[in-house]
Amino acid sequence: MRRLAPEMGQDQTKQQIEKGLRLYQSNQTDKALHVWTKVLEKTSDPGGKFRVLGCLITAHSEMGKYKDMLKYALDQIDTAREMEDPDYLTEGYLNLARSNEKLCDFQKTVSYCKTCLNMQGTTVSLQLNGQVCLSMGNAFLGLSVFQKALESYEKALRYAHNNDDKMLECRVCCSLGNIYVQLKDYEKALFFPCKAAELVNDYGKGWSLKYRAMSQYHMSVAYRKLERLPDAMECCEESMKIALQHGDRPLQALCLLNFADIHRCRLDVDKAFPRYESALGIMTEIGNRLGQAHVYLGVAKCWLVQKEYDKALDSLQRAQELADGMGNKLCTLKVHCLSEGIYRTRGQQEELREQVVKFLQCVEELELYCGMCGESIGDRDQKLQALPCSHIFHLKCLQTNGTKGCPKCFKSSMKPGFV
Repeated sequence: MRRLAPEMGQDQTKQQIEKGLRLYQSNQTDKALHVWTKVLEKTSDPGGKFRVLGCLITAHSEMGKYKDMLKYALDQIDTAREMEDPDYLTEGYLNLARSNEKLCDFQKTVSYCKTCLNMQGTTVSLQLNGQVCLSMGNAFLGLSVFQKALESYEKALRYAHNNDDKMLECRVCCSLGNIYVQLKDYEKALFFPCKAAELVNDYGKGWSLKYRAMSQYHMSVAYRKLERLPDAMECCEESMKIALQHGDRPLQALCLLNFADIHRCRLDVDKAFPRYESALGIMTEIGNRLGQAHVYLGVAKCWLVQKEYDKALDSLQRAQELADGMGNKLCTLKVHCLSEGIYRTRGQQEELREQVVKFLQCVEELELYCGMCGESIGDRDQKLQALPCSHIFHLKCLQTNGTKGCPKCFKSSMKPGFV
C-alpha cells in the first residue's frame, strides 16, 4: 500500500525550516507556525525535528505561550535522548530551564541549568553556557538570592566577552539593570540597560527588534525610579510600540505595568488602575506570577494614596500568596513593609508587632545588609559595589575602609566547622 503522507527527508526538512524562519522574521507568525508544525508531523530526520522544535520554542516564548513552550521543550529532550547527542541534550535542558523560568518555577530552572553545566558536550554546548548562566541568574533573582544571581550574571558576561557574543551581553546588561533596580542602586540600574541600548545601536542592525524594546523597557524602569518621569514615559512608549508590532505579549504586559507605575508616581491613580488591570489580564493568561505580584503591590500603593486601607490590605494579601508560591522573598518583604505602615496608621499594635517581626525575619533571610557597616541594603537609593566574590557592600564603606579581600568571605571562613 502506498503511504498517503510521504515523509520529509533531510533536505526538504531544512528548506521548510528556513521558509518558516523567513515568514517569522517578516512578522507572519501564524504562517510560520503552520509550516513548522507540518515539518514536525512529517519529518523523518531527528536533527531536523530537534531544530524545528527549537523554532517552535522560541516563537511560543515570544508570544507568551509558556505552557506550549514547555511542552515543545520536553519533546526536544526526548528527541535529543533518541539521538544520544550531549550537545543536543544540553540545548534541550536549556530550553526546559527557560520554559520554567518564564513560568516562575525558579527552583526547577536552577536545577535544569545545573544539569546543563554538568553535561560533557563539545565546544558547541560550551557556547550555550553563557545563556545557561543568564537563565540561572534570572532564576536566582526570582528567588531573591542576590549574591548567586550576581555571580551567575558575571559568569554569563565572561562567556559573552570570550565568545564575542553581543546579543548575550545585551541580555545580561538588561538583567543587571533589573537586579540593581531591586537593590535600589538606581544609577547602576540605568547604566546597564543604557549599555544594552548602545550594543543594539552599534551591533544590532541584523538583530530582532526585541533587543531594542527590551533595553528601552529596562531604561524606562530605572528612569521612573530616578523620578525622571518624562524620560521613563518616552522609553516605555518606544518599547510598547515594538512589542505591539511584534505581538510580544509578555513585553506588552511589562510596559502596561510600568505605565501604571509612572501614573501612580504622578499620583494619577485613575490612569494607573486600568493599566494595572490590563497588565494583570495578560500576566495571568501567560503565567507570569512575578509580574502579577508586582501588579498587586502597585495597586495596593494606589489604594494607600486614596487611604482605602482595607482594599490595600486585600491587594497585599494577593501579592503575598503569589510571592510565597514562587519563593520570592523581596516581594514578601515589601508586603510586610507596606502592611506595617497601614497597621501603624490605624494604631493596631498587635498586627503591627507581627508585621515588624516578619519584616526583620525577611531582612535576615535576604542577607540585605552591608558586611562592613551592618546597615541594610536596598531600602533606599544608594551606590553599591559588588566585589569579585559577588558580595555586595555600600560603595562608601569600601572607599572609606579599603579592603584586602571580602569581609563576608573572611567571616564565613572563620566559622567553626565551616565546610
